[in-house]
Amino acid sequence: MEKAAPKDYFAKLCGEIINQQLSDKASATIYKRFENLFPEKIITPEYVLKLSHEKIRGTGTSNAKVAFIKSLAEKVVNKEVQFEKLDNMTNEEVIKELTKIKGIGPWTAEMFIMFSLGRQDVFSHGDLGLRKAIKKLYGFKAEPTRKEIEKITNKWSPYRTYACAILWQSL
Repeated sequence: MEKAAPKDYFAKLCGEIINQQLSDKASATIYKRFENLFPEKIITPEYVLKLSHEKIRGTGTSNAKVAFIKSLAEKVVNKEVQFEKLDNMTNEEVIKELTKIKGIGPWTAEMFIMFSLGRQDVFSHGDLGLRKAIKKLYGFKAEPTRKEIEKITNKWSPYRTYACAILWQSL
């Protein structure tokens, strides 16, 4: 997994918020529209705060997600969220820090850790696709429990992020 630059973390988190509970195709379309609202397609918290709720909503982003993105922008501008510190935190600390922000839950934080921080040893128990892939691959009749999944995924450490990519691809 490739690590993003800290200057890109805000845009990456906006993307993760937009991506919540959407197919890859739908989220890519909406994110592209969102990106097109910004001069030279450079997404900044300062510019987000200048955009009206309706303008962002016009990209296909839900009202709740617009509020989450605006709230994130405010927290970044007010220095309540300092992305520079995330690189030196453990995965658990990053999750704790990011989930303080309304609209960012464990799944969003885990996707950010995988795809923006570029960390190799992350498994998202909250990801339905991963759970479905494990159920199918390992022949579970019912949805596997967290404990059953941990027994399987712990063997993949320190490369669980790569295993997740393979599981998603298997679907």
